[in-house]
Amino acid sequence: MNKAQLIDAVQEILGGDTSKRAASEALDAVLTAITKGVKKGPVQLIGFGTFKPVSRNARMGRNPKTKEPVEIKASKTVRFVASAALKSSL
Repeated sequence: MNKAQLIDAVQEILGGDTSKRAASEALDAVLTAITKGVKKGPVQLIGFGTFKPVSRNARMGRNPKTKEPVEIKASKTVRFVASAALKSSL
């Protein structure tokens, strides 16, 4: 499902009176709130899952073509952990 399909699904769930623009703004607001929140720490959505900021340490990797060792720099990323309810619904 891409963003446009997700907007259509939100519009359908909210009902016939909701415009596509309102559904898009609602989705954008939620994504912005999650993005801002995860910068401060974990964002937990009960029944859905948790978005956690994690740090990756620097490490050595290999260039698959030349087999030459390459240093991979430390970085920050976001990890999503699905809730038990979401896992059981699959």
